[in-house]
Amino acid sequence: MNTSLKAVPGGTKVEPNSHSAMMPTYARAELAFERGEGPWLVSTEGRRYLDFAAGIAVNVAGHAHPHLVKALTEQANKLWHVSNVYRIPEGEKLARRLTDLTFADVVFFTNSGAEALECAIKTARKYHAANGNPERYRLITFEGAFHGRTLATIAAGGQKKYLEGFGPAVEGFDQVPFGDHKAVEAAIGPETAGILVEPIQGEGGVRVLPPQCLRGLRELCDKHGILLVLDEVQSGVGRTGKLFAHEWSGITPDIMAVAKGIGGGFPIGACLATREAAKGMVAGSHGSTYGGNPLATTVGNAVLDLVTAPGFLENVSRTSLLLTQRLAELKDRFPGVIADVRGTGLLMGLKMVVPNTEFVAALRDEGLLTVGAGENVIRLIPPLIIGEAEVRAATEAIERAATKFAAKASTAA
Repeated sequence: MNTSLKAVPGGTKVEPNSHSAMMPTYARAELAFERGEGPWLVSTEGRRYLDFAAGIAVNVAGHAHPHLVKALTEQANKLWHVSNVYRIPEGEKLARRLTDLTFADVVFFTNSGAEALECAIKTARKYHAANGNPERYRLITFEGAFHGRTLATIAAGGQKKYLEGFGPAVEGFDQVPFGDHKAVEAAIGPETAGILVEPIQGEGGVRVLPPQCLRGLRELCDKHGILLVLDEVQSGVGRTGKLFAHEWSGITPDIMAVAKGIGGGFPIGACLATREAAKGMVAGSHGSTYGGNPLATTVGNAVLDLVTAPGFLENVSRTSLLLTQRLAELKDRFPGVIADVRGTGLLMGLKMVVPNTEFVAALRDEGLLTVGAGENVIRLIPPLIIGEAEVRAATEAIERAATKFAAKASTAA
């Protein structure tokens, strides 16, 4: 595989368009891509970029992986979509595989992470209603969380920048400081249905919840008869070197939302639950037109083929260790640019001294794609198939950018 960051000939330039018909909800870079190969993307202008954004932790198998392409095209030639009025064999197969691999007994398929979280929230509330306690509908959530862009999930996240202008926040969420066990326990009351938490806050700045904290939350839920609901939309499907991040703590949740990596780039999400936790989710209580259709679940099965193959997760852990070591070296060399290295597996973050938006742009100029996060952090969330060559290319790009920022600061001084 070509690991250079040089341009390739034959590209077509995409001109900036200030009159785009797209709703302007994204601050898009003036960059578009026409094809990809593994962890690499080729722009419409013919330049190669190393993709350490992966569609924001989505493309776990990189771009145009032969196994995923084959599965999708074969299914596309047979059947695209039918309603959930009928049984869907591909979906039933994926659900069975997910339950065999996890704590869960049942699965509901969605099109996105936000929808998976909506299902998880509804499932937690419905559980208590089915037990005769409909007043128990509130979920304890954490400052800095990001659970999606629906009205319920922005309320769960509680971040002002996502709530502003959308009217009264959806009722039923009580926020506490991240990792504050005493605050969580104090927030539990007669209306509490459960605790909703990301094992790793991605959007919130790649903040890892220590295993002992997750174990403590499980104990609180057991003590008070409430449900532990995990958001593993970003941290799941092999990203940390385990199939799901909570496995490092040795606990299991009652409900878990999954998306992003499970489709490897094809839109699919899932809400996983124990049969007990999902006892209220009976026929007619929830639904989705597209969720779990033949195309999506066929690709989901193909992704699981790869991620559960012998040695795959071990390679993620080995590559993560190498990346972490290289990033730590760069932090030590450029203390005026990089303040800290955080994260686990291939969900890594650089806490920046310089503005993260400027450094993301500088890395893009160097041929490396990354994405920002809260707390002035840059996320490094590459495809899980990368190896030593890609780690070297990425850290060399970071070194080049950091050198320029350090030189600029020295000149200004």
